[in-house]
Amino acid sequence: MGIVIKDTSESWEMLSTRRPFQGAKTAVDSDEVRMPDGSVARRDYQVHPGSVGVLALDEAGRVLVLSQYRHPVRRRLWELPAGLLDVPGENPLLGARRELAEEAHVKAEDWRVLADFYASPGGSDEAIRIFLARGVSEAEGERYAETGSEEADMEVTWVPLADLVRGVLAGELGNPGLVTGVLALSAALASEGGLAALRPADAPWPARPYEA
Repeated sequence: MGIVIKDTSESWEMLSTRRPFQGAKTAVDSDEVRMPDGSVARRDYQVHPGSVGVLALDEAGRVLVLSQYRHPVRRRLWELPAGLLDVPGENPLLGARRELAEEAHVKAEDWRVLADFYASPGGSDEAIRIFLARGVSEAEGERYAETGSEEADMEVTWVPLADLVRGVLAGELGNPGLVTGVLALSAALASEGGLAALRPADAPWPARPYEA
């Protein structure tokens, strides 16, 4: 019987933990962990509430992307609409709908889970769920106005999927949500089941359990 290639839950013995930093949205924990050989190692990592991203796809095969300045990397990155899961236990689909409306003033009729992943599991527990949103149209009401953050300076546009795939493979696009979403969509379109085989929008998410 071959090896089953599937992530599994596991937790090594933790001897101590402390939180040297608590920020407005995230924190840093420092844990003393017993290693398999019996030694003890310290693991410092970011504690994160989790995030959602939305790959909105229109009938012409274009993807909604936005440009934001990201200070830690000193670059302006093209990204998918995305945001933190600010409400503990909230259904991530609600957060995704909210982010799509606030950042791009767009709504969608058909939602599916495109991909789940950890942003940087060696140094953070941030889990990200990327949704595929289709049947898109302009949202009702006034456009959300953001002030005092990177979002106040966003540029929003629609780009053909093929152009984004080319940009990812050329090393020109580096946001992890966009890279994962674009390549996952490209793979799904090429698969036998197509987009119909994607998980439903309310699929379980062990990394961030939520209420239906």
